[in-house]
Amino acid sequence: MTTRTILFDSPFLLGFDHTRALIDRAAKAAAESYPPYNVEQREDGGVRITLAVAGFAPDELSVSVEGRQLTLIGKREGLAKTEQAFLHRGIAARGFVRSFVLADGLEVETARLEHGLLHVDMSRPEPERTVRRIPITAG
Repeated sequence: MTTRTILFDSPFLLGFDHTRALIDRAAKAAAESYPPYNVEQREDGGVRITLAVAGFAPDELSVSVEGRQLTLIGKREGLAKTEQAFLHRGIAARGFVRSFVLADGLEVETARLEHGLLHVDMSRPEPERTVRRIPITAG
């Protein structure tokens, strides 16, 4: 049993199942190593994820967001069927699925393929401040 499990099994932390699932998902994603990636803090407060995807064409890549999970997929069709004889094959020819759990308020702006690097830029817009009046009832 891990410390995380003990922490979230506490009777004082009821209803945190979603948080526990996010942490487990992030830990599983961090264990994967292909393709390599960087996560950068931008000057404007945003975040950029850069994946090394040399050899992938734009139509072989997809970027999607579902809930708070960003998923980057690379599919290589027909490359495995090649009849080339390699003396050394150091460039990976396999597809990938790489997922990231996004923090609340982080929004994906753009995805751009440039020189074999896929850049996914995200921003954190300022939440609009609203004041909600709560009526007081008597009785």
